[in-house]
Amino acid sequence: MSATDLVTAELTLTGRITTASNATFLGSIGDVAVVYKPMAGESPLSDFPDGTLAHREVAAYLVSEALGWGVVPHTWLRDGPLGEGMVQRWQDQDEDQTAVDLVAADDVPEAGWMHVLEGRDADGRIVTLIHEDSAALRRMAVFDVLVNNADRKGDHVLAMADGHRRGVDHGLTFHHEPKLRTVLWGWLGDALTDEELAGVDRVADGLQNDLGRDLADLLSAEEIAALAARCAELREAGRFPAPAGGMSPVPWPLF
Repeated sequence: MSATDLVTAELTLTGRITTASNATFLGSIGDVAVVYKPMAGESPLSDFPDGTLAHREVAAYLVSEALGWGVVPHTWLRDGPLGEGMVQRWQDQDEDQTAVDLVAADDVPEAGWMHVLEGRDADGRIVTLIHEDSAALRRMAVFDVLVNNADRKGDHVLAMADGHRRGVDHGLTFHHEPKLRTVLWGWLGDALTDEELAGVDRVADGLQNDLGRDLADLLSAEEIAALAARCAELREAGRFPAPAGGMSPVPWPLF
């Protein structure tokens, strides 16, 4: 299906994701399965402007495309049965894989996984939040730093059968103040690779060209300036940053 058809062809609702905090529907455009989040169904937030979450989701996709890593599935704005909203291609993740997990403290794998934090479950048992140590997930962590993702929960990381890792649910992004909340803290302080730094450079360069013009329709000038500043800071430091600001560095719930 062409890009034009994805915007103009009929969007049919097939179900609703009732666990989402904002109105979120499953649908189809022809034979393309999608997720649809109408702006009219966005719940007001105390720290983000009302009615902007769909725009932020699309902006996150544009930054993902500028990075060149395919972190975010194809996402766009269009009209639908409940008005204008964000539409994103549905992703079938591999149910036999997991990239982020919560395991008993004495059951942490010896290799290939990064330790994030420990806590106690509802029964008082010590559990550990871990995520895989992979290039694909590192790229998602870099993406989250750039877009200032305030809500990277474990189940917002989709493990695909081909080893790719896709991220979803990017409404809480691009705030001009530090708000990074993520389960992907395992590389804190580690040096970025040349590939990762090159991705940061592509976003910074794009902000001076097409990416900057496209984001101007979705974000405020202050938010775009803050994105440019994060690119510059990350490039200069060359390392995964530490938590900043006075908020929790991890989302709640974690999943």
